[in-house]
Amino acid sequence: MARSLFWEDGALVVLDQTQLPHRVEWLRLRRWPEVVEAVRALRVRGAPALGAAGAYGVALAARELAANPQEFHERLRQAAEAIRSARPTAVNLAWGTDRALRAAEGAPEAEQAAESALAEAHRIVQEDERACRALAEAGARELGDGERVLTLCNTGALATLGIGTALGILRAAWEAGKRVHVYACETRPLLQGARLTTWELRELGIPFHLVVDAAAGWLMARGRVDRVVVGADRVAANGDVANKIGTYTLAVLCRHHRVPFWVAAPLSTVDLATPDGQAIRVEERAPEEVTWFAGCPVAPEGTPALNYAFDVTPAELVDALVTDAGVLRPPFGPALRAAVGGARV
Repeated sequence: MARSLFWEDGALVVLDQTQLPHRVEWLRLRRWPEVVEAVRALRVRGAPALGAAGAYGVALAARELAANPQEFHERLRQAAEAIRSARPTAVNLAWGTDRALRAAEGAPEAEQAAESALAEAHRIVQEDERACRALAEAGARELGDGERVLTLCNTGALATLGIGTALGILRAAWEAGKRVHVYACETRPLLQGARLTTWELRELGIPFHLVVDAAAGWLMARGRVDRVVVGADRVAANGDVANKIGTYTLAVLCRHHRVPFWVAAPLSTVDLATPDGQAIRVEERAPEEVTWFAGCPVAPEGTPALNYAFDVTPAELVDALVTDAGVLRPPFGPALRAAVGGARV
């Protein structure tokens, strides 16, 4: 599988996910504002991948700003804030940015700050590779042979630095010999499921069907879905989950049809500083993402559109949180505190 991003010859190399599945195009980012643009335009996306992108963006900023040591720290903090705020809902972006910023500010000289930030970004990549594998294997162990699993958005290698989160579970189950079948929701309005998840599934050889988002309830009603597994962009301290718009709808459908609803997220996506879902800022994106598609208008000119990129699913609708610390079950508050505390020891 293609990597979502990597560092090479002084640049952050990003797989432009807006071009998939029709073209594989790599972007070589050498300045931190280019990282901000790539994040905002969804050229790089997925919570764990955004964390690494933020950290590498700080490293690029530190390199650029080191020539002016008198204003270095102030301007580096300004750059970090611009990177951090490029997408507000996904906690990993701020988490990775802040880790690299602390590393840079801890360096004795401005010239060394970039190397410190870069080393921290590399650590984030290595940690996510291990976390994704641990998460995927923990979830895969609990999947039954022959399960039919529905998922939303893209949560595979393209969204992370490892094998993925929700899609990583399905990949690990397939590699272990379990005959899973995947229903990939299109994930409107930008079709990350149709464009990206199906691309990954085809590359991996995992059997799947693409379905429109609105078909999920009907598939459940007909008994064709054994489990729903999705990712997360932020998990609050009480277990409320912010994820791609449409996740809440799936959770409600699962509860009605008695289908297990799982959320897969590394501990880096758990935000104990956010008490619950009401405290999560939900990103609202440009209406043109709804009224236009692939450069063509799909609604009458001037049509107003509400384009929430995420929704929040209450913890009481989540049956399990699959993390790199194992599969957590309600009540999530104590389980999350213990898992995050254990990871930091």
